[in-house]
Amino acid sequence: MKLALTAILFAMTSACAFAQMTPVGAWHTIDDKTNEVKSQIRISESGGVVSGRIEKLLRKEAKQDAVCDECSDDRKGKPMVGLEIIRGAKKVEGKDVWEDGKILDPENGKTYTLRLTPIEGGKKLEVRGSVLGIGRTQTWTRVQ
Repeated sequence: MKLALTAILFAMTSACAFAQMTPVGAWHTIDDKTNEVKSQIRISESGGVVSGRIEKLLRKEAKQDAVCDECSDDRKGKPMVGLEIIRGAKKVEGKDVWEDGKILDPENGKTYTLRLTPIEGGKKLEVRGSVLGIGRTQTWTRVQ
C-alpha cells in the first residue's frame, strides 16, 4: 500500500514539475537598468500558439493609464495594461523552447523575433528578442 501511495505521489509531483516547463502563466519582468520588478505579464496558449499581455505595471512611477505612444501597428494608442506584447510563438518539437513569434518593447515601439526558454524547472523564463541575430536576453521570474 505504501508503495502504491508513493508511486501516485511521485506521478503527481512529476506531472506538476513537467507542467511548469512552459511559458504559460504569470511572469515578472525585470528592468535592465535598475534590476527592479517592472511589470507582470500573463502568457497564455491557444491552439499551440502562445501570446502574452501586460497584466500589471509594477514600478512606483508607472502611470496605470499609460498608452503605447511608441507603437506603430494596431497597438498604437492602446493602454499598456492589457497590451499584447507577445504574439505567435510556437513550441519547437522535442524541446522546451518556443520560437517563431514576435515580442514588442512598448517603451520604444520596436518588435523583435522571439525565443522563450523556461529554465530552473520553469521558475524562470529566458526571453530573447533579436533582429538579424543581434539582440538581448532577459530573465523573467514566475509569479507564485
